[in-house]
Amino acid sequence: MLDIVPAFARIGEENAFAVLARATELARQGRDIINLGIGQPDFPTPGHIVEAAIKALRDGQHGYTPATGILPLREAVAADVHRRFGAEVSPERVMVVPGGKVTMFMAILMFGQPGVEILYPDPGFPIYRSMIEFTGATPVPVPIREENGFAFSAEETLSLITPRTRLLIINSPANPTGGVTPRAEIDKLVAGLARFPRVALMSDEIYDQMTYDGEAHCSLLTYPEIRDRLILLNGWSKTYAMTGWRLGWSIWPEKAYEAARKLAVNSFSCVNAPAQWAGLAALTGPQDDVHRMVAEFDRRRKAVVAGLNALPGISCATPKGAFYAFPNISQTGWKAKKLASALLEKAGIATIGGPDFGVYGEGYLRLSSANSLPNIERALARIGEFLATEQAAA
Repeated sequence: MLDIVPAFARIGEENAFAVLARATELARQGRDIINLGIGQPDFPTPGHIVEAAIKALRDGQHGYTPATGILPLREAVAADVHRRFGAEVSPERVMVVPGGKVTMFMAILMFGQPGVEILYPDPGFPIYRSMIEFTGATPVPVPIREENGFAFSAEETLSLITPRTRLLIINSPANPTGGVTPRAEIDKLVAGLARFPRVALMSDEIYDQMTYDGEAHCSLLTYPEIRDRLILLNGWSKTYAMTGWRLGWSIWPEKAYEAARKLAVNSFSCVNAPAQWAGLAALTGPQDDVHRMVAEFDRRRKAVVAGLNALPGISCATPKGAFYAFPNISQTGWKAKKLASALLEKAGIATIGGPDFGVYGEGYLRLSSANSLPNIERALARIGEFLATEQAAA
């Protein structure tokens, strides 16, 4: 009998990977499966980025790098942040990590322990709650409501802070809802946080370049009054179609940076060198592919929203960011996870049930626009046929 520590029993899952595995299994059996479940761009990594990694390998970049990342890449991140947001960031506060989740892992480990509370968005990325529970801290969901356009409410968020709160996690543009919180609401949040100087913030801005309908991303880096307690999460996976490269970056306040560096040394040592040189090419090279991908996600987004709103019992608010739709399916009479399972098994459509993103996710599905427009249109038609058939049978 192995005595694994009890904390591991509290670790949750990211069910999108379970759905992906089932969809892959069904496809191997000969089923025609359309995957609107996984949050992964269906575009190849731009060629000049791939070539930079190949060049790095040929040039002998095969060894360890500093645990925090190579200096040229950290400098490029700081320059990119300054170019896009006007925020001054020292490369000495930038850390290169193997994907976005590592920053979540580090930040939550730093502040989570029994007796404290950590606030996180719900519906939200499931790893937030999973890691909070692992540390023994109390997870406190911040409701992300459809009536607010799936933006968080500053007033409601601030009302949930108690003397036990140590970390607040926010995410805009958001997964799974596609919500974008406007600057005015973030202004209110930052102003209110002045009353709670011991509360650290982790801002997950991994979808920061994917906004639509004139929405502008508001980075928390633009608020100097909270920089000494702000951890910013970002990376290359979504923007540059580099999910499998496992490459992310984060910006840390001075007091937390050394702790994060030690965690890096103790866990992954460093990100593999060729991927880092690829990341440098992504930030400093042409951005045409990024703009093309975002424009295509926008086109798909419009088709998804229009198609969902034409289906019986389904309504879908228009997402302002990321590449997800979060339709309300409560009028279909189905529970969300049961509907998601039935759509996969009977109609060959992979989606994710809202409860996989939190207690406030019931009544919703997440659909990803990271599939081709023809496949999206076929999927919407199948969903409509499935719902009509089930309704007729009832």
